[in-house]
Amino acid sequence: MSTAEFDVVTGAFGYSGKYITHRLLEQGHIVRTLTNSMNRPNPFGEKVQTYPYDFENFDKLTDSLRGAAVLYNTYWVRFDYTNFSHAGAIENSLRLFEAAKQAGVRRVVHISITNPSETSSLPYFSGKARLERGLIESGLPYAILRPAVLFGKEDILINNIAWVLRHLPVFGVFGDGSYWIQPIYVDDLARLAVEQGQDQSNRIINAIGPETFTYRELVSTIGTIIGKNRPIISVSPSVGYWTGWILGKLMGDIMITRDEIAGLMQELLYVYSPPVGTTCLTDWAKENASTLGLHYASELRRRRQREKAYENI
Repeated sequence: MSTAEFDVVTGAFGYSGKYITHRLLEQGHIVRTLTNSMNRPNPFGEKVQTYPYDFENFDKLTDSLRGAAVLYNTYWVRFDYTNFSHAGAIENSLRLFEAAKQAGVRRVVHISITNPSETSSLPYFSGKARLERGLIESGLPYAILRPAVLFGKEDILINNIAWVLRHLPVFGVFGDGSYWIQPIYVDDLARLAVEQGQDQSNRIINAIGPETFTYRELVSTIGTIIGKNRPIISVSPSVGYWTGWILGKLMGDIMITRDEIAGLMQELLYVYSPPVGTTCLTDWAKENASTLGLHYASELRRRRQREKAYENI
């Protein structure tokens, strides 16, 4: 790689982007990040150049990508809210792909989701499918990685399951809890992303870990590991949603959405594919049992408090 070349990682101070950046720096790559969090602490110091997204200024966005070898795109939103939405994220991401093409970026590694479909009634999954199509139609060489659920110390879902187990006497699962979920360790995803950045072929890869759980099994396993074996009860999706809504209000957050419940129950976080991750959630949870779920992880605080380190919010 020429010393003038660099890679671009979106959201290098966030979750998966931070792990991808670590991997790239370890291999001697020059890294630039695009971010909405210009004032968030930079754990990489001068090793990573920081640029704003500039979605509203296409020329500046293009200039920030000019000369890049690979764009690692993690940009997305979890749900619709007052000042962000799936529709906006789709528009911004397509603009990012077009800017990458204009800038001469040679390859894009894009983080998607398992089972995307433009016909899905769930905006998360239909939106991810629209972006996959947009990237493919752009003509840019690509690798599309489709993780189900990520786990790691900055995680929200697994952490907050543990938080509920630590704070409530029972845990309610939606329906019978028999739908499957396949978590992958965030650094395993980062390793795969960096490997695909060096490849030449167009690829779509289901990025799942080595363990598959039913949702009920996942909750039970986490409870056992952290020493909080709560009774697990079945509740209707509506009761589960409103319980999550109340807890979210108490924490100043949106804990779970109706669409996320539907995605779980439709088994959209499960695919019939060989695992690409090697780190077991059970092993990782045992190593982190003393801290897992001690503090609530808030999606909204992470978006509002952009001057704080991601994992401390």
